[in-house]
Order: sequence, then C-alpha cells, then structure tokens
Amino acid sequence: MAEAGDGLVDLRSDTVTKPTPAMCRAMADAEVGDDVYGEDPLVNELEERVAALFGHEAAMFVPSGTMGNQIGMRLVCQPGQEVLGDAEAHVVTYEMGAAAAVFGLSTRTVVSEGGVLSADQLIAQVRPFGNWHLTPTAAVAVENTHNRAGGLVQPLAELEKLWAWSRDAGVAVHLDGARIWNAAVASGVPLDTYGRLADTASVCLSKGLGAPVGSVLVASAERIAEARLWRKRLGGGMRQVGVLAAAGRHALDHHVERLADDHARARTLAERLGVDPATVHTNMVVLDGVAAPMLAAAAKAQGVLVSEVSATRVRLLTHLDVDDAAVDRAAEVISGLL
Repeated sequence: MAEAGDGLVDLRSDTVTKPTPAMCRAMADAEVGDDVYGEDPLVNELEERVAALFGHEAAMFVPSGTMGNQIGMRLVCQPGQEVLGDAEAHVVTYEMGAAAAVFGLSTRTVVSEGGVLSADQLIAQVRPFGNWHLTPTAAVAVENTHNRAGGLVQPLAELEKLWAWSRDAGVAVHLDGARIWNAAVASGVPLDTYGRLADTASVCLSKGLGAPVGSVLVASAERIAEARLWRKRLGGGMRQVGVLAAAGRHALDHHVERLADDHARARTLAERLGVDPATVHTNMVVLDGVAAPMLAAAAKAQGVLVSEVSATRVRLLTHLDVDDAAVDRAAEVISGLL
C-alpha cells in the first residue's frame, strides 16, 4: 500500500498497481503449460470463467487491452468498413490508430455530451451498406466506464436501446470494457447483462483488479477461433502464461468487490478538493480549469503523482495501492496547490 509516510502517492492511473503478496504467491505456484497449444490449464480456466461471467460462449487471454479491443473490432468489421464511436473513446484516442494502421478499418466519431452514450445520436450517424458512395458502418464501439469522461458509467437503458437497434440493423457492438468491473460494482448491473449487450468485449485485468498484465476478449466460439489467428499474427501467442492467468484468477477472487473502496476514496478525495462527489461515478476525479503542467510538477515535488489530461485538466485515480492515508496526503498536497 502507498502510505502517506512513504512520500509517494501515485494517482496517475490504476495501471500502476503492484501485485499483492498473495497474488505473487499465486503466480509462483501456478501450474503452467503451452498456451499456444491450448495446454495451459490456468489460461483455459480463466478464459472459461470470464466468458461465463459475461454471458458469452468463449474468451481469449491477450497481453493488453489495446490488443483485445483491436482484435475485437476486427472480428466484426472488415477492411474498408468503419467503426463508429465517441470522439473521446480510448480505441480512437489512445490506441495509436491501430484500427487503420493494422487492420485497414476506418473510424468515425461523434461528439457526445460529457461522454454519455446516446443511442439515438450514434444511430443517426450510421451509414448503410449497399451505397457505393459511402463507407458502411459495420460496428459501434462503446466504452464503459468512459476513461476521458472521468470514469463515467454508461446508462443501461442507452446500452439496451443501442443493442436492440443493432440486431435489426445488422451492425455489431464492440464493448471496450477496460473498467467494466468498476461499472458493475458502481451500478449494480451484473457483468453478464453488460456482456450480452455486445458482440465482442475486451475486459482488463491489469487496471482496477490489480493484475500485472492481461486482458480477456469475449465473444462467440466462432469469433474467438478467428481471434486466435489474429493474436498469433500480432505476436500475442504466449507460452507458459499461466503465471499471468494465476494473477487474473486471484484478482477475480479477491479484487472485484473491493473496487467499492476505490470509489469511496475517490469521492472523499473529490470532496476534499472541492469537486462535486456526485460527478465521481467510479475511481476517477477530474480537476478542470487548472494549470495542469504546473500543478502536476508541483504535486510531484511533494510526492504526489497525477495525470495531465490536457493543459487545463488533471485526472486522479484511486486504486488498490492507495489507502486512506494516501488519500489524505494527496488531498493535503493538491488542495494546498489549488
């Protein structure tokens, strides 16, 4: 745990967590096999478990959420077709143009109100197949929770409306569920409810759940069979990777329900910094209208690390390695600077 007395409180991201001692023991004791041959028992177990959690037939372990997202979108979109999504979506903002550079997929975005999903707004922008003047929309990408919207949980009614429309329209839905665990804990919506509202979904183990590496792509058995070919082509075929699957299993066993602690600490931090806690859906606190580079540098000098989202926006994330004392220390430092 990052204690106030340690001098360093890292709020840059929930990706910075270290494996707990218990997770390290689970990794050390892992039974392993060659996963490319389908012989790693812990990987097989993890994939089956995550597929069941999200109400899908099959799943595939991948090294990163970016790989999971990009393969997931490629499964439901052909080269020369487009994926439609939010203008601030991770898949188009932070994944280095991979959809175009690697797979030949076009992406188009819609500016939403604060990142909140509006099914009608997306549906209105969908371009049909069969018109050779237009690039057809093959898939819509949804991010839940929404990173650049401050950890926002997407409205279930909008997700359901988009899904119902997509079945008749022949348009697929891909879920970037990097922090879907946070969404489920915060909203009380079951994971399989979220999962069944997407054709493909990438869910991350190395953020709030605290595993050191890994995401899982879930879909139909047919799509996951194809996904394994793409993973191999991209260099994601891993061997005795059960040591990482063991970390994921431990995270699912011990680190899901405790996400509520991260959410509570984020709200406490928001209150201490004068941010309306009602705007904090999960584990992210956003400070707008600040001199971000100056604030980040001054906070770092006092042992608190924050993330600069833009020149005027700073993001703070609570996570497994941030306890109450660390929140107190961060609030004291940042409020002094504000």
